[in-house]
Amino acid sequence: MSALAMILVKRGHVVSGSDQGKKPSVQSLRAQGVNIFLKQSAANIDAISNEATLPPLIVISTAIPENNPELLAAQQSNLKIWHRSDLLAALIEMQPSIAVAGSHGKTTTSTLLTTLLAVTNQDPTAVVGGVVPYYGTNGHAGAGRLLVAEADESDGSLVKFKADLGVITNLELDHTDHYADLDDLINTMKVFGNGCRRLLANHDCPVLREHVNASAWWSITTSEAVDFAALPVRLDGDQTIADIYEKNELIGRITLPMPGLHNLSNAMAAIAACRLEGLTFNQIEKGLTDLQTPGRRFDFRGSWKGRHVVDDYAHHPSEVRATLSMARLMISSGRSPLPSPPQRLVTVFQPHRYSRTAEFLSDFAVALKTSDVVLLAPVYSAGEQPIEGTNSERLAAEIRKLDTNLPIAVAESIDQLCILLETYSRKGDLVLAMGAGDVNNLWGRLMNQNNNRWLSTLAA
Repeated sequence: MSALAMILVKRGHVVSGSDQGKKPSVQSLRAQGVNIFLKQSAANIDAISNEATLPPLIVISTAIPENNPELLAAQQSNLKIWHRSDLLAALIEMQPSIAVAGSHGKTTTSTLLTTLLAVTNQDPTAVVGGVVPYYGTNGHAGAGRLLVAEADESDGSLVKFKADLGVITNLELDHTDHYADLDDLINTMKVFGNGCRRLLANHDCPVLREHVNASAWWSITTSEAVDFAALPVRLDGDQTIADIYEKNELIGRITLPMPGLHNLSNAMAAIAACRLEGLTFNQIEKGLTDLQTPGRRFDFRGSWKGRHVVDDYAHHPSEVRATLSMARLMISSGRSPLPSPPQRLVTVFQPHRYSRTAEFLSDFAVALKTSDVVLLAPVYSAGEQPIEGTNSERLAAEIRKLDTNLPIAVAESIDQLCILLETYSRKGDLVLAMGAGDVNNLWGRLMNQNNNRWLSTLAA
C-alpha cells in the first residue's frame, strides 16, 4: 500500500491514508505531503471528501475487515472502492510491465530486477513488497519505459494483472487460509500466466514444469532445454560464482555478491527478464556489483554482546530451509557478509498464522532441526483464531522427536526471547530471527534491554 501511495503522490495525485505506526515508509509518505490520520475513523472519510473537488477513490487491502469504520463510511457515501490489486492492475496496464509472482523469492527477484534496470539507466517504476536498497523504499515512480510489480498470490488477486512479461519463481502450497489445496493455487497461477503476453518460469520447479506453459525458462541445475541458466561454479558464504548460459551456449561468468542457491535462482530470473527486455549481457554484468537483497531478507541488524543479529522474513518451511542452508554455508566456508564469520547458528523462529503452522508442522520441524539452538516465539496469528493443539510448544515437541539433544526453548513473548538469548547463545553466534510477524522487533528489544540495564546500573 505504501509503495502505491508513493507512486501516486509522485505522479501528482492527492493521497491520504491511515496508519498508527511510525515506520520509515509512513514517515517518508508524510515527507512527500501525504495526509496520514493516526487512527481509522469514519470522520477521516468525511474530512477527505469535504476537501476534495471530486469524489475520492478509496483503496483497501485484503487486511481491511468488512466492519472497518472508514470502509463503512465510504460505502454509505457511495464512493468508488478499489482493492489494492485493482489499483496495481491499472498501473500495470498503463505501461509495459514485468509482474513477478511465485510462492517464494518474488520480493527478492523484484528487487534484483528493479536494481539491474536502475543501474543500467532504465529508471523503472517499481511496486515491491520490501525495501529496494538501491532506492531506500519499496516504491519508485520512474521516468523509464518499464514498471516492475511484485504480484502477490496470497489472496488470488494477481489474476487481474495483464503484464507484458510475467515471471513465476516457483510454486508450492501456501496461504492455506485462502487456497483449498495445491490444485487451487495452480489454477490461480495459470490464470495469471495466461493473462501475460509473455511468461518466464523456473524450470527447476517440477510443479511449474508440469502445469505452466511458459515462453521462456531458466534454471540453475541444467543448461539443456532451457533458455537461460546459471550453473554454480563456487558457493561461498558471502558470494556465488556461476557460469551463465543462453540456449545452452556459455556467454560469461558472473560473481554474485550474495550467497545461497535460492539467491542465484532469483538473480537468474532477474537477468533473464532483463535479457528478454533487450538489455545486453555486458550491461547487466556491470550492474551485478550493485545487487542487494531487500529489507528483511537476511538483514544484518547489528552485533549484540558478540552475537550477530540477523532479521529474515522466512515463514514457510522451504524459505526457512533455504535461509538456514545459507547460514550454514557461512559457518562452513568461514566467509560471510557479517562482521565476522559465525561459529554457531541460533535460530529464533516465530510461526506465522495458525493455519500455516498446522499445515506444515512436521516440515517446519525438519527445517529447524538443522540449527544449533532453536528458540520459539508464540504463533503470530495475523488475525486468525487459534487452532486447538497448534502452538509453538507443539512445534518444539515435533523438533525434539527428530533430535533429542538439540537445545530448544519456547518463549511466552518477544521480551522473554531476549532473556532466553542470554542463556542459550554465546559470543560468535549468528542469531537468526525468522518470521513474518513482530519477531523483527527482536533487535530493538535487545537494544532497549541493554539501555534499560545500563540506566538501572546508573541509578543504583
